[in-house]
Amino acid sequence: MLSYPIRIALIAALGGFLFGFETAVISGAEKTIQQLWTLNSFWQGFTVAASLIGTVLGSLITGLPAQKYGRKKVLIAIAIMYLLSAIGCAFSSIWLLFITFRFIGGVAVGASSVVGPMYISEISPAHLRGRLAGSFQVNIVAGIFVAYLTNFLFAGIGNDAWRWMLGVMVVPAGLFAILVRTIPESPRWLILNHRDAEAIPTMQKIGESNVQQAIEAIKNSVGQHTEQLFQKKYAKPIVLAVILAMFNQLSGINAIIYYAPRIFEMAGFDKAQAYLQPVYIGAANLCFTLLAMNFIDRFGRKTLLIIGSVGMIVFLGLTAFAFSGGTASSSVMVYLIGFIAFFAFSQGAVIWVFISEIFPNSVRSQGGSLGSFTHWIMAAIISWSFPVIVEGSTNGGYYSFIFYSVMMALHLVFVWKFLPETKGRSLETIQKELGIE
Repeated sequence: MLSYPIRIALIAALGGFLFGFETAVISGAEKTIQQLWTLNSFWQGFTVAASLIGTVLGSLITGLPAQKYGRKKVLIAIAIMYLLSAIGCAFSSIWLLFITFRFIGGVAVGASSVVGPMYISEISPAHLRGRLAGSFQVNIVAGIFVAYLTNFLFAGIGNDAWRWMLGVMVVPAGLFAILVRTIPESPRWLILNHRDAEAIPTMQKIGESNVQQAIEAIKNSVGQHTEQLFQKKYAKPIVLAVILAMFNQLSGINAIIYYAPRIFEMAGFDKAQAYLQPVYIGAANLCFTLLAMNFIDRFGRKTLLIIGSVGMIVFLGLTAFAFSGGTASSSVMVYLIGFIAFFAFSQGAVIWVFISEIFPNSVRSQGGSLGSFTHWIMAAIISWSFPVIVEGSTNGGYYSFIFYSVMMALHLVFVWKFLPETKGRSLETIQKELGIE
């Protein structure tokens, strides 16, 4: 039987599964949608990006509701938005309605990326926090893999295949909406809102050995629950979160997720395999994220990031070299799987864990929102710029991947020189070590 903190963390992490599914599923439907509504390239790009626009907004605005109304209520609202998005996208017969429901799904993704890791980090014992917070990332990549897989399975059923691809999300969204009502509110949020008595039973269930001492530590770690994030004393965690989130996308990960079929076509693969090849990418992403979860609390966040940086530099460089003549070969599949493996083992597994750990109780929701907002702004830039670069030059693939490789070299220096290790430390201890009193 699963222990209490593991069970409630896994329920909260279902928001990550829907995050991944919503992000990747459009890759299988976008060409049919373009033909259905006779969209030109500009409006087709907007249709694909509608969810991403919602994601940026969701990550920006969700911190304040999570702080005011609690983590659980916001998670319930997120589940409802995912459900509405799945139903609406599957049954939309008007383009504007489809855009609206894609946007709602994007808002849910952005909100999930903030509140999910925040909630899990706040209910997890220190010795399990890396793995439990990392379960959110495991669910993201599982969602991506399942989206690619269901796209492949539904691809041959006819003109309405795209509706099945998008509508099948109603199953995990409905499950999340039911289960999330059974989890407790974050005990840290309850204590910071002077509701200690409600927090005590949960703290006992998650294995807190000295509940009263833990309550006092949480209260002493925050001067005022309504503090503003942008103050000099929070400069260090702000800079660390923003730079880490930027480098996460400067690896090129979202360009590969959104444009995998295009990349493989550039490499000379048959178009008929366009739905199958991303499944291999998704499977590698999932396998190596699971592997990282076994090491994140043993080796630490910083060690994983350093190992991953080295691997990504090598495989992105090899991919760039493969495209250097204007065309590539089947080796691109091997190189991209190598890149995905090292990304999943490092940045993919660490980013949400680390950002949820480094901000103090008083501004954790705002800090998580900032990190997520930065992540999605960079995702938008990378995703929109990739086809422009590729189509604007005969060696566009080379320029793109050599840029990503150089960025990962800079990321290696950043992690090695400036990033602190947070494994095995309580959230309040991390706050002190970052010089925040």
